Amino acid sequence: MTNNYDEIFSAALSLPPGSRAMLAEHLLQSLDSQYQQQIDASWSTEVEKRLEEIEKAEVKTIPAEQVLQKLRSRNG
Repeated sequence: MTNNYDEIFSAALSLPPGSRAMLAEHLLQSLDSQYQQQIDASWSTEVEKRLEEIEKAEVKTIPAEQVLQKLRSRNG
């Protein structure tokens, strides 16, 4: 596998920058699609949990403007 990897990597490096960027994007997208359903399911579970906590008043919410104002003051 190392020979194949090295050959592919060398060939990729010889591509013009735009083509390398496009190849990198396609490779990253191929990884994303493998895990996207699992990620979506995890986020869905998390959203349901957070919504339930809010509805049961188990957590205190903070208005978005207050959070943004605090962030702005930290970052100057």
